[in-house]
Amino acid sequence: MGDRKFGKVMMIFFGFGSGTHSDQAVSVAAKTYGVGASGIWYQWLWLFVTPFFWVITPVFRRMRAITTADFFENRYNRSVALLFALVGCLQLMVSTGVMLKGAGAMITAVSGGAITPVLAVWMMALMFTTYGILGGLSAAVITDFIQGILTIILSFLLVPFALHAVGGIDGLREVIADDSKFSLVAPTGITFFYIAVIALNALFGWVAQPTSMPCSAAGKTELEGRIGFTGGMLIKRVCTVAWVIVGMCAIGMYMGREIEPDQIYGLMAKDLLPQIMPGLIGLFIASLLAGVMSTCDVFMVTSAALFTENIYKSYMAPDKPDSHYVFVGRTASAVVVLLGIFFAFTLESVVSGLEIFWKVSSMMAVAFWGGLFWRGATAAGAWAGTLAAFAALLFTSELQLFGWSLWDFNQGVAPYLPDTMIFEGKLYLPWQMIFYTVAGVTALVLVSMFTRREEKSKLDKFYECVRTPIQGDEPETEPFTLPPGVEPAPRNVLVQHPDFEIPKPSVVTVIGFLGTWVAVGSLIGVFFWIF
Repeated sequence: MGDRKFGKVMMIFFGFGSGTHSDQAVSVAAKTYGVGASGIWYQWLWLFVTPFFWVITPVFRRMRAITTADFFENRYNRSVALLFALVGCLQLMVSTGVMLKGAGAMITAVSGGAITPVLAVWMMALMFTTYGILGGLSAAVITDFIQGILTIILSFLLVPFALHAVGGIDGLREVIADDSKFSLVAPTGITFFYIAVIALNALFGWVAQPTSMPCSAAGKTELEGRIGFTGGMLIKRVCTVAWVIVGMCAIGMYMGREIEPDQIYGLMAKDLLPQIMPGLIGLFIASLLAGVMSTCDVFMVTSAALFTENIYKSYMAPDKPDSHYVFVGRTASAVVVLLGIFFAFTLESVVSGLEIFWKVSSMMAVAFWGGLFWRGATAAGAWAGTLAAFAALLFTSELQLFGWSLWDFNQGVAPYLPDTMIFEGKLYLPWQMIFYTVAGVTALVLVSMFTRREEKSKLDKFYECVRTPIQGDEPETEPFTLPPGVEPAPRNVLVQHPDFEIPKPSVVTVIGFLGTWVAVGSLIGVFFWIF
């Protein structure tokens, strides 16, 4: 955590850049092309989570940790930290693969097929791996400032030209006769129930994403971290509106044509930008690559830290010089990228890959929330909750190995479920999320109740650290350790029970939380004004 030094502007673009990648524009435009404006929820699933970023961000900073795995080690034990490190690397692999899949599809479309998806993926991977290995967290924050600006350009560059091509919103309404295409809520598929459940899943799983720690804790103060991450995510929500507009215009331009949905965004750029100015294609590609690199550098730094600190250093080689660990970290990050490349080649579409990420990112959320707010959560309970969530996810999925079907829930079980739980012949995604969440929570609680608790002194040290803000001149210490001279903040909780650690919110927390909700409401209002 030696990089706690960045101000508000840098943190905003760090939060925006690390959380925004080109595959998101691809997935939103692709989904919108298929279902209409309700496709916005393939990124706006985080919209109602955004105010909670303001609340949770200081918690990560107060941990005084290097990786989120440090949370699990200090709250539970090393074995749970190892579990998170493995799951976290899996998350980063999936996210890298989805991002490369989306960016590759966009480059193929904008180049008119001159660059194949395979070639595009390998070129991008080589490029960001090279500079990601040479940099670190500081480099990631600094480069995200420039790359964030280019990503915003990528998001809005097509909007005026796309609207002009279809005659504006009024012209679009004439072409698209179905009014439901302009609604935030679809009659089927993306319903109110769908939106509510995926939003809760997003809130649940965000804390267990490996990138949450560096994005929250790199600011000079808690306020910088709060403004940076929350503000960066609000900018992303604005960009999402632009991606939806492009997808809606694509319906008007390509209606009746057989088009690969993943290529919609790139195809729009290819057909529109050269008519305005040939050089705009180059700017588009530069912005696309910036979106890829602004995220992948954070992924590489995070995966290197997870593997080196919580797997290699803890279990394989604990007493090596720093130069050795730097080399191992760089190698580990390159391996995660390589696995992400192969995952990208196995994906049916960017949308399906994104849904996989939503699920995987929630697997250790039960252990995180339980450990943060409940003293009774045990290491055995954390393992049980995580494994139960994974088991429920696998049970409700289709499992294949080298083309052979091992298990298919939709064939064996889904036909016996109520029709309300089935969508397009498969288990409705929100119900799958409910199943694995309930399984994880139930297992955590039951196993924790019948297994030995962590030592009281260990828990006291943990919660004292979490509730004590970092002082301006505070020296670096071990994770979850208050330096000498720093007095722990007094315990101030909402529930007066010795087992629960739910803190009372400060005035700054309440004002920022409510203010962010105002921003969320305003953004929804802008959407209705546009359409």
